[in-house]
Amino acid sequence: MSRWRAALPLILLLLAGIVLFASGSLKQLSPHQLVANQAELHAQISAHPWLSRFAYIGLLTLTMATGIPGTIVVILAGGFAFGVVDATLCSSVGLTLGSLILYLASRYAFGGGTRQPPAVVARLRHGFEQHPASYTLFLRFVPVVPFGAVTVALAWLRCPLWLFLGASWLGGTVTLIFETSIGAGLGDALSQSDSLGLGLFMHREVLLPLGAIALLALLPLLLGRLTRRYRRSH
Repeated sequence: MSRWRAALPLILLLLAGIVLFASGSLKQLSPHQLVANQAELHAQISAHPWLSRFAYIGLLTLTMATGIPGTIVVILAGGFAFGVVDATLCSSVGLTLGSLILYLASRYAFGGGTRQPPAVVARLRHGFEQHPASYTLFLRFVPVVPFGAVTVALAWLRCPLWLFLGASWLGGTVTLIFETSIGAGLGDALSQSDSLGLGLFMHREVLLPLGAIALLALLPLLLGRLTRRYRRSH
């Protein structure tokens, strides 16, 4: 019974994520919907600048805390609605708060970490134990594993709270700069084109941040090759 009580916060978060995802609310943030309601959206933001930003932070906090797929849709919509600077600042707050909630719920559910970890966590354990600070930062900087999955894994590995918060804020914000740039770039591209299609992604405002994220995703492969060459030469 105590095990179920410990897992209850995490279960409630997962259920909230399922309800949010199944409700179709995130579909309202799709590019089609944003373009269709662009004038009304910016009018609401101009009329209620602080309320709209707090609402956006709350929504992103909820999606991050539940770990549901579709967080990127919220972030892109933030870039579309608020621009790169404002969206990055608001997204950074929502990402950090949501990650903290998921981390605390996961750590409470896993207890002392004595249970057998899932396979994905077991693969990360060796690197984390050898270099906890650099490994945590690496996991947060490189957008290969989903952010929520990394949060749960770090909670199971008993990552110190100060390290988790610092790495989540720093690494997450770096990725957010590029992701919100894509959202803002889509807004600029749509102002020059009346149609939605793959051609939108060929605009410089969208293509450059997409390329930056691709380079970040390739970083583990490049580091792996450099490490193997270094070991062979020594």
